[in-house]
Amino acid sequence: MIDKVADSFPWDIPQKKPARELSQAMTRLYDNYLTPRPEDNPLFTSFKYTRLKGFDYSNNDGTVSRRDPSKIISVNGLYYMWYTKRDTPVPPQGPEGCNNTAPSTDWDLADIWYATSEDGFTWDEQGIAVGRPEKPNWGWRSVCTPDILVWEGKYYLYYQAFVEPSMVKGDNCPVTVSVADSPDGPWTPHNQLVVPNGEPGSWDQYSVHGPYLLLYQDKIHFYYKAAFGDRPDYLVGLGLATAEHPLGPFEKHPLNPIMNSGHETTFFPFKEGIAAFAIRNGNESNSIQFSPDGVNFSLAATTSMMPVGAKPYNPEAFTNTKYGHGIQWGICHFSDKKDPTTKHSYLGRFDCNLMLNDTSKDMKETDVVHAPSAFFAQRLSPKQAKARRTKALE
Repeated sequence: MIDKVADSFPWDIPQKKPARELSQAMTRLYDNYLTPRPEDNPLFTSFKYTRLKGFDYSNNDGTVSRRDPSKIISVNGLYYMWYTKRDTPVPPQGPEGCNNTAPSTDWDLADIWYATSEDGFTWDEQGIAVGRPEKPNWGWRSVCTPDILVWEGKYYLYYQAFVEPSMVKGDNCPVTVSVADSPDGPWTPHNQLVVPNGEPGSWDQYSVHGPYLLLYQDKIHFYYKAAFGDRPDYLVGLGLATAEHPLGPFEKHPLNPIMNSGHETTFFPFKEGIAAFAIRNGNESNSIQFSPDGVNFSLAATTSMMPVGAKPYNPEAFTNTKYGHGIQWGICHFSDKKDPTTKHSYLGRFDCNLMLNDTSKDMKETDVVHAPSAFFAQRLSPKQAKARRTKALE
């Protein structure tokens, strides 16, 4: 008599791959993810969001915007973060309507500001950290999208430096850096490009965006993004350059791009390797990935409602740790894109459970219920609705 139960896949999902023939789907469950159950996966999480206190946005009229925060650091009992702030007489006017006082995009005519907090929820804006320099220095048009590196007692603030209005010819803005002995500054500009655009014809020939710095395997890892291909059919890939010193020279990795999906850069040490968010754009968007060497990334988990422009609080980013323990919270941004007359962004806090030593199931929900308004907000445009009504009558 055939024991059908013995031949069947077990009711209680085994933690290790069973020694039997498996479908492709069940094979992926064991080969592509850290654990077969997402609730047991240290790189799976759901996300929670909190509005920050302490920031004013001019009644959301589009003239004040804060976006693209840096990683958060802790110094003398205070959290610090840096971010892009635009405070202009009018909201973005597009590349056709911009001038010396009217921005083309949400990050045009911006400066880098910073804020401090005792708890990560209520923030005190301290002022400009790095402002736009005099023309023709790098960043005279706009400085934005900062990230912080703490290295040998000094602070290095990397950021994109525009010398033309964003989107007039593209989004050409290589990365430069300023240096300080204190997180409160003063900041001394390096006035040189750190990682230049790629050679003509290469995937990053037009952009090196979103600098993200980690100290890993005794080297400074500079992760970045680039949009390659013509809009709107373009991809955003992530690349890597490494150096022995914060001011370079940085050498781009020969396997670039090292990730095929994502729109912003979010990385953190995890176990012996590096974990990363693939937040938007591409076949692997809405995923959390892992690389044992900081270069070759594979899917570790998929999730929903990932934070945009996410930068975590992660002290291990600067310690050259041999074994990373993960992250619990950080800052991201939200953008008002529905009404072009008031377009702006604002900062928010995200919380997650991506810690190796947290065995609770807190923030490990896979069945996250969203309000119906979240779905109906993704409605057809008038043009799309008209086309579908016409088609139904044919």
